[in-house]
Formats: sequence, C-alpha cells, structure tokens
Amino acid sequence: MQQRPGIEPPPGCPAHGNIPLYGPRFGSDPDGHYAHLRGLGPSAPVDIAPGVEVELVTSYDAALYILQNPASFVRDSRRWNALNEGRVPEDSPALPMLAYRPNALLSDGAAHARLRQAVTDSLASVNELQLVRQTQASADYLISRFSSERLGQAELMAEYAQPLPLLVFSDLFGCPPEIGDRVIAGITGLFSGSNGADQLVAEALNELIALKRRNPGEDLTTRLMQHSAQLTDEEMLHQLITLLSGGTTPLSAMIGTASALILGEEWQSGLPVEDAVTQVLWNYAPIANYAAHYPTHDVELGGRVVKANDPVMISFAAANTDPRLAEHREQLSAKAHLAFGAGPHACPAKDPAFVIAVTAVETLLNRLPDVEVRMPFKDLGWVPAPWSRSLVALPVRFTPRIVVPTATQQAESPAAATHVAATPRPATSGAPKAKAGLFSRFLAWTRGE
Repeated sequence: MQQRPGIEPPPGCPAHGNIPLYGPRFGSDPDGHYAHLRGLGPSAPVDIAPGVEVELVTSYDAALYILQNPASFVRDSRRWNALNEGRVPEDSPALPMLAYRPNALLSDGAAHARLRQAVTDSLASVNELQLVRQTQASADYLISRFSSERLGQAELMAEYAQPLPLLVFSDLFGCPPEIGDRVIAGITGLFSGSNGADQLVAEALNELIALKRRNPGEDLTTRLMQHSAQLTDEEMLHQLITLLSGGTTPLSAMIGTASALILGEEWQSGLPVEDAVTQVLWNYAPIANYAAHYPTHDVELGGRVVKANDPVMISFAAANTDPRLAEHREQLSAKAHLAFGAGPHACPAKDPAFVIAVTAVETLLNRLPDVEVRMPFKDLGWVPAPWSRSLVALPVRFTPRIVVPTATQQAESPAAATHVAATPRPATSGAPKAKAGLFSRFLAWTRGE
C-alpha cells in the first residue's frame, strides 16, 4: 500500500476497523486520511460518524461515474439499509445531514426534475449586479463592526466569513427584519449543535412562506412560490432549508479559505481573487464529503462489492486532489473540479456562490488594504467534521479605520428596500422590546441609523 512519506495509517474505528472521518485527528490532517484511503482503492469503508458506516469514494473518475449515473445510484435515503434496520444511532450527528427530506437534493426521477426546475428557474432570476451590491453592503456592515475597534485585530471566520452569507441570503429571500434575525440564529444554531435550532428555523421560514403567500415580493421566496411547479408549503419549507443550510456553510468556507490563501505568504502578488476562489474549490473543497448515493443493485467499485442500498458517499475533497489528475490538470478546465458536484444533482447555485465569494474577498481587501493573517496558512486549524473543509479561525490584523454605508447603500440598497416593504410581527403590548438581531442591525446600518 502506498502512503505519503511521514503519514502514519489513521487508526480504525474499534467497532469494525474503519477509519473515522471525524474528530481532532481527522481535522488535523484530512489530506493524510485521504492519501491512506486512496491506497485501499477507488473507494473504502469509513465511519462518517460513530456507528455510521459509508463507502467513501476518493477517486475522481469513480466519483464522476457515480454522479453522472442516476440509473444505478439514487439519492433517496429512505433506501438506506442500516437506517431501516435500526443500526444507525437515533442521536447520530449524521442523521440531520443524510435523513430524507422532500427536496431536490434527496429526490430522484420526475420528483427531482420538478423540484430542481423550480429552484434553478428561481435562481436564474437573480440579477448579478444586484447580488454584488447585496454582498458588498453585507461585507461593509460586518467590516464596520470590527474595523475601528480592538486595535486593528479580528477573527474573520466568526466575524466575517460565517455571518456574511446569512445576511445576503436573508436579503435575497425577502426576509423582514424579525424573521431574518430568527433565520440567522437558527441556521447558526444548526451548525453549532444548539438545541431547538431546527425548530427555530422551521418556524421562521413557515412564517416567511405565509407572509409571501399574502404579500408577494420581488425576492427568491416569491419566485419559488409562484413557479409553475406549484410547490406546497411543505415543499417550499424544505427547498428553503436546503438553499440556506446547504449554501451558507460552504460559502463561509470558500470566503474564509480564499481570504487566507490570498493573504498568505505563498500567494503570488497580482493574481485575481477569482484564482484564489478557484484554488479553494480544487484543493480545499468546501463540501468535503457528502452526496450519499444508494445503489439500486449490487455494484463493484475497484474490486469491492457494495450492496444495493448501502450508502456510497462522494469525497469531493479527495476526488479533486486525486494524484492521477496531476498530469492532466493543465489540460482540464478550471471548472472541472467536483466541488459543486456533477450530473443531474450538480449545485444549481454555483454561479451565484462564486460571485458572492469573490465579492466578499475583494471587498475585504478594498476596505482593509493592509490586512494580514497573524499566522502562516499551514498552521491554521480545520474544523474536525467530515462534511465541510472550513477553517476554525482566521486571525488578522490591520490598520483600524471607520467603514460607513455609502449613499448608494442608503438610498438604493436591496436590503433597505426589503426593510421598507417588510411587515414585522407586532410587539406584545407592555412587553419589553427584544434586542435587535444581526439582520435588523444590518438593515438599520444601511439606512445610516
């Protein structure tokens, strides 16, 4: 078995010898784990969470074959053998990521085509210039919160990369301030493991759906609702949850890692931000391991037989860095990476995501031209979870300065327009006024308040 020099084989799970793709050891060296797994073939069994086994595909060619072969590999997790047989722990952290929901991501055939068409048509209506302005306004607000304080130091993951996509998405979906505050709190809680976060998100989005049924607007929620697919409220809820949760965390990772790369000591001066984001998509896939497929029949992968309805998961991170691609990388398109998937379930929001990430990094560099990372890129830590490749923290320093909303943001920003059109829930008589959340404070800032 070939291994990278200096890489010890990762320890297997005590239950059945599989390599665990979670925890501090994995987080400290994901690339070493992938290198070891490649030595076992195009795929190998791993534990994606305690007691949860999947077949992980690390080969680019094998991953592409599975992603482009929906007849033999389907996405509906109701087929999952171990889950149906009670072999998946009820409190497993893998269940929220893999359990079935009536959305385009986990549907197949005609049901998938109908839901996906509604999503892609709605996203196609997003104006790129408007999206850039929304991202710049969100970026300016977040920078304004830390740029004039604490002697020119900040932690960009928590203070910039993580909240920025949530602000942009709340704006795009036409959230009133109070609903936007709860959506942001709920989505943030989902990824930090907070109790009740899923209920908070569902309640806030159900209110948004009800509001848009009564008062349609110029926003993604309304366009999705008015699509000819005629989505039910339940389908609306799950498409919105998928777009919000599936879009914000990978975007945070893209923004954070691209910022770290372009501010790092090894980055070649003068290269555009687009190059940094593209490098992230190739070498640090934001969605690292996901896209569980369920074979409709027993299949052979590199000499291993995977039973029908046992989960086969794609390691986008390993596939993109497959050494067999090295000799062909110069001939490949810059977009040939699998970070956004491929085939019928490829990410429908890849173009808006790229625009948001590039704009976020460019705005940071423009507003804080002397910003620099406080440690080498190689010493930055990664989140010890299998699903995403995201930095734990990105500490920076810069010359303190004041960032204020431009006149254009105050007069014409989509965020301000959203606020004017919104109808927040009336406060209870005599009750103390609740502290404004992040989205409310952002909208007030765009108005110069």
